[in-house]
Amino acid sequence: MSDESPLDQLNVAEPAAAERELLACCGSRRWADELLARRPYHDLAGLRRVSHTVLGELRRADVDEALAAHPRIGERAAGPGREAGWSRAEQSGTAVASAETLADLAAGNVVYEERFGHVFLICATGLSAEEMLHALRERLGNDPDTERDVVRAELTKIVDLRLEKAFAP
Repeated sequence: MSDESPLDQLNVAEPAAAERELLACCGSRRWADELLARRPYHDLAGLRRVSHTVLGELRRADVDEALAAHPRIGERAAGPGREAGWSRAEQSGTAVASAETLADLAAGNVVYEERFGHVFLICATGLSAEEMLHALRERLGNDPDTERDVVRAELTKIVDLRLEKAFAP
């Protein structure tokens, strides 16, 4: 067993292994590659600062790649992997939702995807299904540019939480 912190391990890991760790936090390969290129990180705050910078610079296709790694709100991520487990925990507010709320989320997801061309993304940690549904309905009124900004902000929140889970001492 190594005495190195998870962040120390990231700093010295072979690129392919380090990329796998980072992709569990954000599904954008460009984001992961940029974070790899800027190693080493001395603390979680530094890793987050770089992550924020890179997330702010991602092209639309890179953000779309990250979004593709997220299940629809209300749908449980399948599989035994760490990312799927994190997603299930992040969406735990839907586990106790009524059948009506889940049906409304499913219908809202379809409308959202038709309007914006990608999955509805929200940092669901700590939110009830009803709060997620309310946000989805509100965001349907956004114009595409505004919604892209909101999505990038929500992605940043999710990535921050996952970086902490993965690399905090």
